[in-house]
Order: sequence, then structure tokens, then C-alpha cells
Amino acid sequence: MVASYAEELSQRFDDGRGPSDATLPEIPFLHRLLARKTVRAYRDVMPPDSLLDLICAAALSASAKSDFQQASIVRVVDADKRARIGELFAAMPWIGSAPAFFVFLGDARRLEAIGALRQKPVANGTLEGFFNATVDAALALQTFILAAEAVGLGCCPISVIRNRVDEVAALLALPDKVFPVAGVCVGYPAGSGYVSLRLPRTVTLHRDTYDDSRLAEAISDYDQRRNARHAIPKTQHRLIEAYGEAEFYGWSEDKARQAARPEGAAFPRYLRAHGFTFD
Repeated sequence: MVASYAEELSQRFDDGRGPSDATLPEIPFLHRLLARKTVRAYRDVMPPDSLLDLICAAALSASAKSDFQQASIVRVVDADKRARIGELFAAMPWIGSAPAFFVFLGDARRLEAIGALRQKPVANGTLEGFFNATVDAALALQTFILAAEAVGLGCCPISVIRNRVDEVAALLALPDKVFPVAGVCVGYPAGSGYVSLRLPRTVTLHRDTYDDSRLAEAISDYDQRRNARHAIPKTQHRLIEAYGEAEFYGWSEDKARQAARPEGAAFPRYLRAHGFTFD
């Protein structure tokens, strides 16, 4: 039996706001979006290549800025390459163990090549070029995930590959102006996964003007509700040596500590060394 919108909104946000109209039509796709789960454990069954190719086609049907189509996808099939990427991120064994693994690329190179073919020089290493290619890749990635989930697969996006961008790019033979946005693990779920509680919509959904005047109160409430549902175990508390032990270690404390030691330091250097000026 399909859950109601109210039940799914409570599971996703638990912010006291249900649907504003009880007569809203039951749309299976909307239910699927609201109920989607994080999946990091997979059955030892490879999805058919024909199905994965179809999902990639759906992903590449996503919206694209100005129809420039600056997304590309690499499916990593070679066992040695998969193993070497997995070894770079030992804390995430699902990268190596998932049945299938894809890398979504921002591709600012192709537009320059098209300009050369048509004898109209294109300089696409600008901030605009990087931004457009990144958004195109992100839209394709999200569409891929939704398409995969629609046929019973589970996915886990992997943005951490940018932390070791030099090694990943070398393994994938990426040329200048082509860069990884994120990887994604794909397979049939080995368990039910879990619904990740999102920030209350009072924080993320605005009308007419942006307003974060009650952010502190909303975050405090969210921390408590999220902790009650899936508390962060003490073994996963970050940077104890720098910040000590928190009396209450909620989502905001965890994210503040994580962001205080920013990731991806190699990524800007890599991009500047491979054709981007960000002018």
C-alpha cells in the first residue's frame, strides 16, 4: 500500500507541515521522490548492461544549459581501475564493492572542440564555462539516480572522488577541461536503506525574499529531531583533538566540524592546471 503524502513528508522532514491540499492527486513519481533512500549495500547481482545503458540515456536527457550538453559519463568496468579507485577511499568500501560504478563529468572541452570545427574560437575555461558544465553534470547525475531508483536499483553518489582528483583523472584518462563532479555506486539494494531527514522547510523554502532570521532556532530543533532518529555514534565524532568533546553532538556540530577542515584542496589546483582560468 502506498503511503500518503502526509506520511512521506513526515518521514522526510518531520517539520509539522503536511500537504496544503488534501485533494492533491496521487502521483507515483512524487511518492517515489519523497520516499527515496540512501543505499550503500548491494546484492551481488550485476544489473543488465542494456538496463544501465537505458538509465544513462535517461540521464543524458536531463536539462542542459543553452543546449550546450556539457555532461559526459564514464562507466568504470575494468576491475583493476575499480579496485584502484576503491583503494583511494578505504573508508567507503562500497565504491569497490558496488556492482556498477559511474563517474559523471563536467565537459567544458567539447564546446571548445565544436567551436574549432566551425572555425569560431570558444574560450570555455572561464568561471561561466566551469559552472555550466558542472550544473549539466549534476543534473545528469540526479536524473540517473531517479531513473535507477525507478527500476528498483539503489544508488550512492560519491563526491569524495574530487579529493583525489589527480589520481582519479589519470585512471580515467581525462583530458584538459574535463573533470569529475561525482561518482555513483549502483546496484540492487541488499537492505531497505534509510530515509535521510532533511532540514525543515522553514529554513530551505522561502517566498518572495530570503529570510534566515530564525535559523538558530530551527537548526537547534532539527538537531534534536535528527538525533532522535539516527544519532551520530561517538566513534564518528570529528576533530576531537581540535574541538574537544561536545556536550551534544548533533547534525550541525558534525557539519560545522567537517566544513571547518575543508575538503577538495587538490581540486582547484587541478582545474587551473588543466585549462580553467575562471575569468
